[in-house]
Amino acid sequence: MEEITLKAMAKINLGLDVIRRREDGYHEVRMIMQTVNLYDELTFRKQPGDKVRLTANLRSLPTDGHNLIVKTAELLRKEFGIREGLSIHLKKKIPVAAGMAGGSTDAAAAFAGMNELFGLGLTLEELQKRAVSVGADVPYCLQGGTALSEGIGEILTELPSAPRCSVIIAKPPIHVSTRFVYENLRLDSLEKHPDIDGILDSIREGNILGVAERLENVLETVTQKEYPVIGQIKQFLVHRGALGALMSGSGPTVFALYDRKDLAARACEDLRRAGLAKQVYLTSFSDKTCIRK
Repeated sequence: MEEITLKAMAKINLGLDVIRRREDGYHEVRMIMQTVNLYDELTFRKQPGDKVRLTANLRSLPTDGHNLIVKTAELLRKEFGIREGLSIHLKKKIPVAAGMAGGSTDAAAAFAGMNELFGLGLTLEELQKRAVSVGADVPYCLQGGTALSEGIGEILTELPSAPRCSVIIAKPPIHVSTRFVYENLRLDSLEKHPDIDGILDSIREGNILGVAERLENVLETVTQKEYPVIGQIKQFLVHRGALGALMSGSGPTVFALYDRKDLAARACEDLRRAGLAKQVYLTSFSDKTCIRK
């Protein structure tokens, strides 16, 4: 095999709770992760020489060792003594710095692509053990689907597939620093925490309304306060038939769940016309990630 192209799926958080800040500075979390059908495309191709070369369709993206794709490729090349050259092209579709694990899912695709292209024979579990060193969300992005994420995000429990629904993804034209959000999160002043167990029960029961009614993300207490447009988008979509709406990750992306695709399609068009969000997508949940194109 000389070339392979993979789809790297984005994720949203159906619930996000922060339990505590550890002494090492990391935060312990309890989250419900869900893959959605919005993806980047990565093409891996063997090439002459001994270098890793990354290109992308967006000039703003780093293509050196600061990119997690390159970091992942170099990690595996070093461990397995791979001397062949490698070119990787990233076609970026997932919004950047959006709280949708775009960088982590690209790294996951790099693990999967390298494993297949060079015949490394690593299992999913073996890939996930290596992935933690690249990023806390990368092990989940290798797995995909619906999952409970704990620890710093690396302890995963696979869940039944979430009930099917239509999903609007909306990213306003702002950039949010994850570090800023976590540094300004005041755990001791939180009035309530997400009902993660209630979301788990609703998923197991196949009850999308039960999931939507319990959508909650403690990081909104920081990001939404700093950027009121997040709340405006949520309210806009709920007023147009959404069962529920929430900020994903540290933001600023908002998603909304609909049990009727026609309502979701109309709300999507209304939101584009309103100009509250720069990037708006109508999609759905996915059970898979790192899919061959």
